[in-house]
Amino acid sequence: MPSITAAIITLNEERNILRCINSLKNCVDEIIVLDSFSTDRTVEICLENNVRVIQHEWLGYSQSKNYVNAQITTELIFSIDADEALSDALINEINQIRHQGKITFYSVNRITNYCGKWIRHCGWFPDVKVRISPRLETIWDGEIVHEELRIPKDTKIVPLVGLLEHYSYYSHLEHRKKADHYSELTAKKYVEQGKTASVLKPYISGIVRFLKMYVWQKGFLDGKSGWTIAKISAYSNIYKYKEVRRLSREDK
Repeated sequence: MPSITAAIITLNEERNILRCINSLKNCVDEIIVLDSFSTDRTVEICLENNVRVIQHEWLGYSQSKNYVNAQITTELIFSIDADEALSDALINEINQIRHQGKITFYSVNRITNYCGKWIRHCGWFPDVKVRISPRLETIWDGEIVHEELRIPKDTKIVPLVGLLEHYSYYSHLEHRKKADHYSELTAKKYVEQGKTASVLKPYISGIVRFLKMYVWQKGFLDGKSGWTIAKISAYSNIYKYKEVRRLSREDK
């Protein structure tokens, strides 16, 4: 039966981490947390629950994941975020694949809880992520944002049906701040790649993003939450391309 370690990266996750740990206890052999020197009770909660904690300065998303993975010795790695938790169905599936003994890549379907409501549209669901992988083949790529797991060519990914629950945002303000943060990181990446944006690009992009999420991806079926998600995403897209224009001018 292959052994499996859950790897989590944290920074001030005291409101989420215990839920994540408790959902993992009955289906993994070890839980290891790479913490970027949290100032809240994150580390204390982990230690109270027999979680192995390593503290290290922030290296960026990909390099942080690669760093913590290098500390793991089990055959499989389950990469999970602190604000995620396994459903009962997913716990049962993971235990089944461990008994089957197959060491390969597995995907999970993530569903997001937005301010207390489960979102099933807006392009947020289904949200398939490859999260369980063989230790010796687990490498993350991506310099600034949107890290990606490197998957060998012709690899057959095994899909798991049980849901991975993502407790994303507790308030609309929190969503806006995080979306803008990712927009800043993405704008920086674009400029480093030599990309530019026209005067109208921010606004056209914002309109298209709203229509895509709210109309084409049926965000209206999520009620007020769908409207808010599409609106914040549109504003964030406007901000992203304005940042591209600003950073491009600074580089000249």
